[in-house]
Amino acid sequence: MNREVANLVETAHRLHREALTLLEKDPIQASKKLYKVVENCVKALAIAHNLEEYEIAKMERTWWSKLLARAAHKLSRLLNDDIVLRAWQAAFDIHVYGFHEKIYTQQEVKDAVPIIEKLLDLALRVLRDLK
Repeated sequence: MNREVANLVETAHRLHREALTLLEKDPIQASKKLYKVVENCVKALAIAHNLEEYEIAKMERTWWSKLLARAAHKLSRLLNDDIVLRAWQAAFDIHVYGFHEKIYTQQEVKDAVPIIEKLLDLALRVLRDLK
């Protein structure tokens, strides 16, 4: 489990760096990578906190967006901090309107970066605590 959490957080960290590099020239791809940062962080935190959504995802062999959304809500309540939920909402927003619909500009994607970085910092702290 710790290795799985580590892999997810390390991947999120790498994707974050890639997204920031892409943001200036390709906000569409940057929005996709930023969404994946949050997706991986939510998965890692759900695993670290042994949420039911993780067990369902293992059983169903996929993380449906509904499982990620429920995990984000639960994690925010569990941690008594809305950072996970706010980052999930921002990521889902840029995933839909930045990546799929392609209507967001660089600035709208950039607006999501601070909250996503806060979630990444949280995931990195959890990973350090597990080691």
